[in-house]
Amino acid sequence: MRLGYPTSIKIIRVPCTGKVDALHIMRSFEKGADGVYLVGCREGDCHFERGNFRAKARVEQIRKILDAVGIGGHRLQMYNLSSSDGPMFARFAEEMHARILEAGPNPIRGAVIKQKKVQTDQNQIAGAAL
Repeated sequence: MRLGYPTSIKIIRVPCTGKVDALHIMRSFEKGADGVYLVGCREGDCHFERGNFRAKARVEQIRKILDAVGIGGHRLQMYNLSSSDGPMFARFAEEMHARILEAGPNPIRGAVIKQKKVQTDQNQIAGAAL
């Protein structure tokens, strides 16, 4: 059975959500991701013992940071599923997709695009001056 979920979702497989560092998540937003969600093992069923608990705590910390810097903590979510919960995965994907559509584009993406344009314009001016 093949389950459908939005094509805008990019899946990155990791051995355990506990191995996902805060920098990985923050870098996703810096690179323009409108939202990030982690899907880990059900609580108490982690092969790496406490990985999903570490991930959950990390997500809560990063949500606070995202709120503080104006991106919005609602753009980051963690879900816990078993590997046999394919229909639930598809439902969570749809839910997160709807949440991000409602939130709109990542505010950083616009700032990065403007910064790149300014740098390009400055390089062109410097090239013309030579």
